[in-house]
Amino acid sequence: MNTPAFRLPAEWEPQSAVLVAWPHAGTDWAERLDAVESTYVALVGALARHGRVLVCVADAGLREQARTKLVAAGVDLGRVRFIEIAYDDTWLRDTGPISLVGPGGCVLNDFRFTGWGGKFEASRDDALVEGLVERGLFVAGARHRRIDFALEGGAIESDGTGTILSTWKCLHLRHPARTRADIDAVFADTLGATRVLWLDSGHLEGDDTDAHIDTLARFAPSDTIVHQACDDVADSHHAELARMAHEIAALRTADGRAYRTIALPWPRPIVDDGRRLAASYANYLITDRAVLVPAYGDAADAEAARLIGLAHPGRVVEPIPCRPLIWQNGSLHCVTMQLPAGVLAAN
Repeated sequence: MNTPAFRLPAEWEPQSAVLVAWPHAGTDWAERLDAVESTYVALVGALARHGRVLVCVADAGLREQARTKLVAAGVDLGRVRFIEIAYDDTWLRDTGPISLVGPGGCVLNDFRFTGWGGKFEASRDDALVEGLVERGLFVAGARHRRIDFALEGGAIESDGTGTILSTWKCLHLRHPARTRADIDAVFADTLGATRVLWLDSGHLEGDDTDAHIDTLARFAPSDTIVHQACDDVADSHHAELARMAHEIAALRTADGRAYRTIALPWPRPIVDDGRRLAASYANYLITDRAVLVPAYGDAADAEAARLIGLAHPGRVVEPIPCRPLIWQNGSLHCVTMQLPAGVLAAN
């Protein structure tokens, strides 16, 4: 099915809800479950203040556990819906539906999920979108499109008007036999893309996604790109992120203008058992009324929140404690997936 009439909305466009999955002892979070659950309580609470939130839970027992914690924190459960479904882990940015919208309704793209190139078991995560469809989550007439092409949602950014931003490293590692022109054609067919902007530089230590774009650079309204920078010349990231910033400065909009760019501050290194963790402020989430930003307990948190707020005027800025998330190599945007307006069923 070719979908030329459909497009991948920008994240700042109207939404039906945000989808998350609650961590539990059967996931990789088991060793530090209490800490990560505290982050999820803060996250779901913030989402419920500004819109609807759908919470995947593995079973009825986990549903009650999550519900109890949310009630104790004063979260408005009138805006929270629980969905019982199996999952391997909680990185819904990469396993949830990539939703297209158009005059004929919506398309739920269900790309193949391989555990970031076979690094982890992913069979239940790969079946997540189909399971959500079977549970009647989406509006009648929504087309579920299974696509035999490995792609994670964190690997792409959309400006809502046909431009996709991505990193060549990630897509090349997933599809080493394909050229950029090949992948451009896949994105045209599956995402309604009219052009793809590729970054060749940019990587964070401790990131096992192979340089997902949502850890590095993000589209924002008014032809803006927000990107993670590193101003510490002694840091191992300095040269790589400087090259990325240079590439971003050379990008042009569809009508040939330079993008406005906003460089985010660099947090001090966070090391856990000798392992550098991937703390990126670029991994923020835009909702209908708010922008939720990662907080790492660093002196740069406040400035990062201020700059992200400037990039998204008219939205409340809410910090979410994300140190527990980066222990498992992801952050705030990685554990969420927005559902565009018109995609979610009314019930």
